[in-house]
Amino acid sequence: MKIAIIGAGAMGGAIADGILNKGVIPAADLIISNHTSGKLARFSESGATLTTNNREAVAKADWVILAVKPWLVEDVLDEFHDLLTAEKTLISVAAGVNAADLSTWTNKVPRLFIAIPNIAIAQGASMTFLTPINEFEKTKDEVVRFFNSMGKTCVCNESQLQAGMALASCGIAYAFRYIRAASEGGVELGFKASQTKEIVMQTLKGAVALLEADNLHPEEAIDQVTTPGGYTIKGLNAMEQAGFTNAVIQGLLASVK
Repeated sequence: MKIAIIGAGAMGGAIADGILNKGVIPAADLIISNHTSGKLARFSESGATLTTNNREAVAKADWVILAVKPWLVEDVLDEFHDLLTAEKTLISVAAGVNAADLSTWTNKVPRLFIAIPNIAIAQGASMTFLTPINEFEKTKDEVVRFFNSMGKTCVCNESQLQAGMALASCGIAYAFRYIRAASEGGVELGFKASQTKEIVMQTLKGAVALLEADNLHPEEAIDQVTTPGGYTIKGLNAMEQAGFTNAVIQGLLASVK
């Protein structure tokens, strides 16, 4: 199976990295297309086919991943929609472009999906939200397996995509902000800046590993590490007094407005 990625920017490039890093398909079966050659340069030794001609890329591919800016989607599809036969699969990762428009712009021909991964797909650790538009059960299973090879996948309704983006795509930035804040606090507590980031990142890895291993609700896990009158509960209560939980919830809600 040959896969073409149309657009080698932040998301298209991250998907290409994930495919290559995880060996999802042989590099020779990956085609990366971008209108300008500059963003293709870093893939020059990857073994993938590189091109600035979108039609050439689509013609050779079985699956086409459309990873251009949302406002460019219609114009880019206009370049090659006639090549999107019923045997091809089109996966749009352009946030905010709806199913109705994609169906219209492709004449309802290809097997069509909307996917919202996050940039951790480059490291095989994305949380991807997937909405089938033209329902093909076998193809859907194949697309789910594809994204599962680079993280985890949630098949959902189109109405849930924006919430998924807030939790997992915007959520990456929110996690980075926590790491930054905790790192700054670590410096104030007496550690070097270079140490604190490593400490905080390893702590988060440990927290996730514990939740995955024991399938605990986060509050249950918190109960296991807090003791009456102890340091942890004092810290948690101080964070809540400063609005920690509400700030996270309000940030997520703001992301979908």
